[in-house]
Amino acid sequence: MSSPAGPPTTVRKPVHRRTFLSGTAVAGGALAVTAAGISPATAAATARADAPAAVPAVTVRPSDRRYADLRRGTNQRWVGSPDQIVLATSTGDVVRAVQQAVDSGRRLAVRSGGHCYEDFTTHQEIAVVLDLSRMDDISYDERRRAFSVQPGAALGRVYDRLYKGWGVYLPAGNCPTVAAGGHIQGGGYGSMSRRDGLAVDHLYGIEIVVVQADGTARAVTATREPDDPHRELWWAHTGGGGGNFGVVTRYWLRSHDARGDDPTAQLPTPPREVWLSEVAWPWEQLTEARFSRLMWNHGEWHTHNSAPDSPYTALFSQLKPFHRSNGAVVLDSLIDAGVPGAERLLQNYISEVGAGLGIQPQVRQYRRVPWLHATQWPGFTGPDPTVRFKGKSVYARRTYTDVQIAAAHHHLTRDDFHNPSALLMIASYGGAVNRVASADTAVPQRDSVLKYQVVSLWNDAADDDAHITWVRECYRDMFAATGGVPVPNETNDGCFVNYADVDLGDPRWNTSGVPWHDLYYKNGYRRLQKVKATWDPTGLFRHAQSIRPA
Repeated sequence: MSSPAGPPTTVRKPVHRRTFLSGTAVAGGALAVTAAGISPATAAATARADAPAAVPAVTVRPSDRRYADLRRGTNQRWVGSPDQIVLATSTGDVVRAVQQAVDSGRRLAVRSGGHCYEDFTTHQEIAVVLDLSRMDDISYDERRRAFSVQPGAALGRVYDRLYKGWGVYLPAGNCPTVAAGGHIQGGGYGSMSRRDGLAVDHLYGIEIVVVQADGTARAVTATREPDDPHRELWWAHTGGGGGNFGVVTRYWLRSHDARGDDPTAQLPTPPREVWLSEVAWPWEQLTEARFSRLMWNHGEWHTHNSAPDSPYTALFSQLKPFHRSNGAVVLDSLIDAGVPGAERLLQNYISEVGAGLGIQPQVRQYRRVPWLHATQWPGFTGPDPTVRFKGKSVYARRTYTDVQIAAAHHHLTRDDFHNPSALLMIASYGGAVNRVASADTAVPQRDSVLKYQVVSLWNDAADDDAHITWVRECYRDMFAATGGVPVPNETNDGCFVNYADVDLGDPRWNTSGVPWHDLYYKNGYRRLQKVKATWDPTGLFRHAQSIRPA
C-alpha cells in the first residue's frame, strides 16, 4: 500500500478523562514522521512507484458473518467479545482508530497475526480490536537503504517476497503464518538465527502510532541512528514485546554491517539449499537411564557447540520429547548444505545426541531441498490454528540439570495423563545470537545455548484443566530449585517474552521472589520503563504483562 505523504499523521481531539487502552503481545506497526534528517514524505516512501491506492478500513461488528473468525486468534482457548474489529489498511487508519478509542474511553487491543499465547487481544474488557493483518506490504525503501515490512505480513510471505525480489532474507521464525508485527519486536528467532542472529539484530527503524500525554494520537519514527532523538524508542522494540508503547505500523530492516546502495547487500543471503533430517527414538526402547543419557548428550552438545565462531552455527535442531502416549522422542534438524562438510556435521550431531544409548534411531526423513521450500517444512512450523494450547518458556545457558531431566521424564511418562501432543520443544540457540552484547538490544539473553518450552496442544475445552495442569506441574518440577521458574543463574536465563505466560506473575506458580518482568527482561526492564514513561506516559497501552511506566 502507498504511504501517506506530507506532514505526520496526527489527529487532535479535546482532552478529557479516559479509561486505559490495551495493546497486545502480537501487535506490530508502521507510520511516517521526520527522523534522522529525512523528510516526512520520504520517511514513509518506498521504491514502489506503482503502489496501489489505499483501501478503506473495514469495521466488523457482532452481526457480521466474519465476526466469529475475527474475534479469535490461533489459540482457541481465547475468544473475545469486542464491540468492533477494525481492519486497518494504512497508518492513517491506525491513528484514527486509536484516537477514537481514546476519545470514547473504550479499551483497545492490537493484533497482527493472532498468535498470542495469552488473552492479551481477547480479554473480555476489550471493546475494540485493531487488526493489522491487511497491512502486509513488503518493499524496498531506497532513501533509507532498508526493506520496509508492515506488521500484517506473515513470515512466509516475508521470506518469499524478500528472496524472490532481492535474494535476501530475515533470520526470523519458523512458523510461516506468524506475522511480523509482534514477532519482530519480541525478539523473534528461528532456524537460521544461530547463523545470522535474531530478527531484531537487523532492525533499522520503526514507524509507530503513539498517544501523547494530552490524548493526541500521532505517528512517529525511530531508528538506530546514534543521533536519532527517538533512538530509545527503537531500542525498546528490539525485544521489548508488543502492546507496550504504541502500534508499530512499519519496520525497516537493514543489517548493521550493510554497505552501499545495492538492495541485495542490505540483509543476509540465505542458504541455497539445506539438509533436512528427522530421526526418532521409540519410547518403548527408552528406559529412564537411556532418556537421561539422551537429554544429557543433547544438552552437552549444545553447551560446547554454540559459540559464535562454531562451524555448527549452520545447524539448527528441535528435540521433541513427546509424552509417552505419542510413541517417540523426535529430533528434527536442518543444516546449510553449502557449508564445508555439511552432511558430516549433521551426521556427527545426530550420532553424538544418541551416543551410548545402545539403540539406533529410526530415520523418518533425510533429504536435501531448496531453502525457500524448507521454510514451509512441517518439522519446524507452528501448531494447527484450530487447537488449544498452553506453553511455558526457558532460556538455558548450559545443559540440563539432573533434577530437570528427572522431572521431565516423570511427567512425560505419567500414566494419569495421555496426550500425544504434550511435549518439551527444545530449540538450538546461541551462535550469532550470542555475538551481540546484552544491552545492545532489549533481548538480554545473549549467552544461552538452548531455548525451549513445555507445551501441550489439545482440542476439547472440557480438557483445559488437565492439559494446563500438566504443563504447569512439569515446568514447576523442572525448576523446583529456583521457585518453579527458570531464574537466571549459571544454568538458566529466564523466559521468552513472545511466549507470554501469565503464570510467571502468579505466586502459586512462581515462588522465587523474582518478578515476571525480570524473567523476561532482566536488568533491561528499568530502561524499558523509562521508554514507557516517555512514549506512553499514562499507560494507555496495556495487558496483563505490559511494561509499567517508571
